[in-house]
Amino acid sequence: MSAKFPIIAITGSSGAGTTSVMRTFQRIFDREGVKAAFVEGDAFHRYNREEMKARMEAEIARGNHQLSHFGPEANLFEELESLFRGYGESGQGRTRKYLHNDEEAASYRQPAGTFTPWETMPGGTDLLFYEGLHGAVVSETVNIAQHVDLMIGVVPVINLEWIQKLHRDRIARRHSTEAVTDTILRRMHDYVHYICPQFARTHINFQRVPVVDTSNPFFAQD
Repeated sequence: MSAKFPIIAITGSSGAGTTSVMRTFQRIFDREGVKAAFVEGDAFHRYNREEMKARMEAEIARGNHQLSHFGPEANLFEELESLFRGYGESGQGRTRKYLHNDEEAASYRQPAGTFTPWETMPGGTDLLFYEGLHGAVVSETVNIAQHVDLMIGVVPVINLEWIQKLHRDRIARRHSTEAVTDTILRRMHDYVHYICPQFARTHINFQRVPVVDTSNPFFAQD
């Protein structure tokens, strides 16, 4: 934790609404003249899309059906903790972007599903703002939460999360319903052990209230 170089982390599951919270903070920072270094949690995935697909196939062949982006095996927890520690000490650090779709990838002239090169963040920022899955993670090897000055959780509303994930992944990322459902099922072990425990460490938790029928996420319509 650092008074000179503070860190704010918005953490939540895929489909929880963390991106909407981040955009709200962006508007606040713009209005108040706060210069923030934005870090996306997806930048600290271990594998690009094709590598993750190959790794999952290899794990399934071994009988492991639980490899997911929610757990440590598919993420760079140590590098994320190093970023937080270094930023708190000096206001510096390295990050990159994960390019989810063709629209994001076009300006970088790279395929979707790849990472941009690691880059040093610009200096002179007032704070670091993280948005992603693991802003308050504590595991056997890392304690990311100890470096964060303000941890905000967007906590589970399970069926609503799944509706939003299904909608986003089908529309924006062109995934099939079957593929998204398989991802949800595969992530459940890591969801319980790495996502949910973070909300006992966060300083503030938000929980959305559904205003749509959430009874069957896999049949939800626009």
